[in-house]
Amino acid sequence: MESKGLLVVLSGPSGVGKGTVRQALFEKDHDREQFFYSVSATTRQAREGEVHGKDYFFVSKEEFEQMIENEELLEYAQYVDNYYGTPLAYIEEMTLKGKDVFLEIEVQGALQVKRRMPDGVFIFLAPPNMGELESRIVNRGTDAPEVIEQRMTKAREELQLMTQYDYVVENDDVDAAVERIQTIIKAEHLKVERFMDDLVGNYLQ
Repeated sequence: MESKGLLVVLSGPSGVGKGTVRQALFEKDHDREQFFYSVSATTRQAREGEVHGKDYFFVSKEEFEQMIENEELLEYAQYVDNYYGTPLAYIEEMTLKGKDVFLEIEVQGALQVKRRMPDGVFIFLAPPNMGELESRIVNRGTDAPEVIEQRMTKAREELQLMTQYDYVVENDDVDAAVERIQTIIKAEHLKVERFMDDLVGNYLQ
């Protein structure tokens, strides 16, 4: 008796470490066959070391707006003058195969996903405190001071929305955050409602 794969949405403020935690989680997926990462599309420029099709699909504004028009996105958001969005087809294909698909997206997009796919697992990754969050953003060395201030203002607003999520995981330590997320996923796979079709078909006839 196996449940359908989970849609796991890992979200939180810019700079909180979503990518680092997600990568560490995937490295602990020893069989490399359970967890799949849904690559987002974005109109922002690639940072050093980022690879098209692996980290993001880097597209033009015109291409992104065509995807919106064609309803090819599960969600999309405009954040600090750039679009970000989640292609839909891949998620549907993998969860039907029993695989867990991870979205690593901004808060605005996560809440759009929750409205469309409320049976997903929504995890808010929180910083230990705002001072630590600002240090992480500054230490990335990718943003001008005015952009950093924009990100901090946005982060304060987003922290007020954590009540819209199923779980909150503090990213005080990457390994500890990964263990907490693994515990959440194991518990979610055992929820009765995820087995209802099998229960009806195999036990209740």
